[in-house]
Amino acid sequence: MSSEQTPPTPDTAGPRPRRLTYAAALAGLEGLALVAGGAWMLVEGFTGEPDDRRSAITGGVTLIVLALLPLLAARGLLGRRSWSRGPAVITQIMALPVAYNLLQADSMAIPAGIALAAVAIASLVLLVNPATTQALGIQGPGRPQEPKR
Repeated sequence: MSSEQTPPTPDTAGPRPRRLTYAAALAGLEGLALVAGGAWMLVEGFTGEPDDRRSAITGGVTLIVLALLPLLAARGLLGRRSWSRGPAVITQIMALPVAYNLLQADSMAIPAGIALAAVAIASLVLLVNPATTQALGIQGPGRPQEPKR
């Protein structure tokens, strides 16, 4: 029986918690920001005068590909798929060092670092919240698996 045909368990039945919706929205916004940054780098690489055209194009493509992780995680979180929490958490953990580097810059990147750090920390708090794990049907370590029906 596929996951599409299995009935919801008592833990995942009912309306989606707002925390889960907020976590999905934040992951989706991060993904869209990565797509926008990647597109900007591609446009600069093709039309502008970057220091290194090849690096600009490669960086743009890389950002767009990296955007798939939070976008897929956001879609999975909205669909209450238990697998989606892992990619969402990984995205937030990867965002923290980026935010730290932006905060170390002596430029206009500091507000971006503050925003990125705030979003990453808020997302992590939402993703590890017990209501979120219960809504996704995630069992904790050492807890017995529920029998399949």
